[in-house]
Amino acid sequence: MKQVKESSTNQANKKVIQAQCPVTFTLEKIGGRWKPLIIYNLGTGKKRYNELKKLIPNISEKMLIQHLRELETDNLVSRQVMPVVPPHVEYELTKQGKGMGPILHAMAEWGLKHG
Repeated sequence: MKQVKESSTNQANKKVIQAQCPVTFTLEKIGGRWKPLIIYNLGTGKKRYNELKKLIPNISEKMLIQHLRELETDNLVSRQVMPVVPPHVEYELTKQGKGMGPILHAMAEWGLKHG
């Protein structure tokens, strides 16, 4: 992940806005091109990395890894390394991540209606 200068004016403004507007906070966690797709695809259960890559074929490896890490840091996705040979990793939504389902569904309905 990219390093963020925590003492910058931009970061200070971002924290103030997020504290004043819960919608901005939520969009920060799930916004962007790929995070909603990742959350949507994990909504049906655990997935291995390669399964996610096949379900979202246009995402680059770099972006998939970066967004999975961000979602994990934000406690929306959990990552479990399976102790087998060869090792593999499974991702699934946390309880908090599963709570995003109704939000994404409402956003999808709005997008279909107005898009």
